[in-house]
Amino acid sequence: MAKEIETYVKLNVKGGLANPSPPIGPALGSKGVNIMQFCKAFNAATQHMQGEICPVLITVFKDKSFDFVIKTPPASALVMKAAKIQLGSDQPNRKKVGKITWEQVREIAEKKMPDLNCFTIESAMRMVAGTARSMGVTVEGTAPWA
Repeated sequence: MAKEIETYVKLNVKGGLANPSPPIGPALGSKGVNIMQFCKAFNAATQHMQGEICPVLITVFKDKSFDFVIKTPPASALVMKAAKIQLGSDQPNRKKVGKITWEQVREIAEKKMPDLNCFTIESAMRMVAGTARSMGVTVEGTAPWA
C-alpha cells in the first residue's frame, strides 16, 4: 500500500552543502521531518554537484518520512556560469553584462532538457536564449536553425 502524502516542500540548496540552518531547517522542521537525515541524504546525492544550486522537491508523508527529487540547476545559474558573471543586468534591454555562444546555449539546453517542457533541442535552446536575454546576456552568432 502506498504511503499517504502530507505535503510537498520546494527548496533551492547548494549541492553537497545542505545544513540545518535556514532555509532547510525551518522549512522541514515545521513539517516534522528529521532535518539531519535529509541533509545527509541530500549531501550524499549531490556530491558531484558541489556548490551548484540544486532545486529539490521534497515529498513529506503522513508518517513524517520523506522522499526527494533533485532537479537540474536553474537556467539562469547555468547562463551566469557560462558567461562568467555574478549577477544579471538590472536593465537587460539597455545594459548588457555578458556574452555566450550558441554552443554554450546548446550545452545548457542539453543539461536542462529533462526538466523543460519541450521536445526538441532547438526549442530548449530558444528557452535558454530567452533566459539569457532577460538577464542582459547577449547570445553571439546566428541561431543554428536560422
